[in-house]
Amino acid sequence: MVVLSKIYTKTGDGGETALGNGTRVSKTSPRVAAYGTVDETNATVGLARLYAAGDMDTQLAAIQNDLFDLGADLCRPEMDKDADAEYPPLRLADTQVTRLENEIDAMNANLTTLRSFILPGGSPLAAHLHLCRTVSRRAERLAVELAGVEIVNPDAVKYLNRLSDWFFVASRVANENGAKDVLWVPGANR
Repeated sequence: MVVLSKIYTKTGDGGETALGNGTRVSKTSPRVAAYGTVDETNATVGLARLYAAGDMDTQLAAIQNDLFDLGADLCRPEMDKDADAEYPPLRLADTQVTRLENEIDAMNANLTTLRSFILPGGSPLAAHLHLCRTVSRRAERLAVELAGVEIVNPDAVKYLNRLSDWFFVASRVANENGAKDVLWVPGANR
């Protein structure tokens, strides 16, 4: 159980923050950038949920919880002594990736085949889901960058890759199963 009785600690006033294992690092470190952008993705999902209902809202709520798991995963570097830690690290699991894939397949089954790129927009929910998609893509790029210099759970990167696809397909669902997608018109303003 998390207990937060005091919100500010002043320990970050010098530009450093603590990772999940207690190590102090710069707030500009690749690890902090990656999990910070996962948190930003979660905030955009919260905005999208203002317009969601039913199954879509339920699925977005699950994604928000997954994103907290993902943030916890990324803020705790992989270490040999993790098995001896007082609290074992929370790691994203392949079952969370598989759940996204199954939801993508189910949503995509009702969509018409795309014959054009689409522009972000349409309904308010679709527009917000496109914002979720672009922020999650940035989180993925930062997680991949981090994985180039430190050990990162491969399921964390896979999850972010599937998540942006999930948001894309969900945006089409939110646009009346693609009927209200805003299609790109190449060279429209020439």
